[in-house]
Amino acid sequence: MKSKIKTALLGGTGKAGKYLVEQLLKQSLPFKILVRNPEKFKIVNPLIEVVLGDARDYKSIHTLLEGCQTVISTLGLGQPPSEPTLFSQATTHILRAMQAHQISRYLLITGLNVNTPLDKKGTKTQFATDWMHTHFPKSTQDKQLEYEILSDSKIDWTLVRLPLIEQTDERRGIHVSLEDCPGEKICATDLAYFLIEQLDSNTYVRQAPFLAND
Repeated sequence: MKSKIKTALLGGTGKAGKYLVEQLLKQSLPFKILVRNPEKFKIVNPLIEVVLGDARDYKSIHTLLEGCQTVISTLGLGQPPSEPTLFSQATTHILRAMQAHQISRYLLITGLNVNTPLDKKGTKTQFATDWMHTHFPKSTQDKQLEYEILSDSKIDWTLVRLPLIEQTDERRGIHVSLEDCPGEKICATDLAYFLIEQLDSNTYVRQAPFLAND
C-alpha cells in the first residue's frame, strides 16, 4: 500500500525532516516537499516534486497537497525563526487544504510539553513541560492550540510528541506511550521510520503518542 502513497511534506529541510526525506527516498516513496528557501534543498530525484512557498500561506499549502494522499509535517521554527504561531497557522491551513483535496491522513511532530487528557506525566516530563512554558511561552501555547485544533477536526491525525532529537543514522529500540515520555532522546532515523510506518496504520489515529529511544 505504501508504494502507492504520495506524501505532502512540510519541514523537510529541518533536523528531523532531512532524515525523513532520506528514508522516503530509500523506501522509494514519492513526495512533494514545501521549500521556503530553495538554497536549503538541493536534492534532485524523480520521486521528489518541490513546491516553493511558505507554510503560513494557504495557497502554498493548497498547491503542496494537490495529488497527495497523506501529509507529514516536521515543522520547527527554523532559522531565522518564524513567528511562534507557525504551528497553529500551518495546521489550520493544512486541515482546510486536506478537506479541499479529500485527504484524511495527517502526521506531525511536536514537543513533549503538549498536554492531552490521557497524560500521566512523570517528574522529568512535567519539569520539561513547565520549563518550556516558562522560557518559550508563546510557541508552547501555540503547540497546545495546534493539538486542540486537531482534536476538534474530523481527520485522521497523529501528533507525535518528542524529547530531544538526535541527528544520527543510528537506529535504536523505541518506546511509545500515550501517558508519559519514555525516554530523554529520539534518533532522527528512528523517528523517520516511525512516521513512515504510520502512513497506512490506524494504531495511533487521533492520538498523541510520546516516542523515545530505550
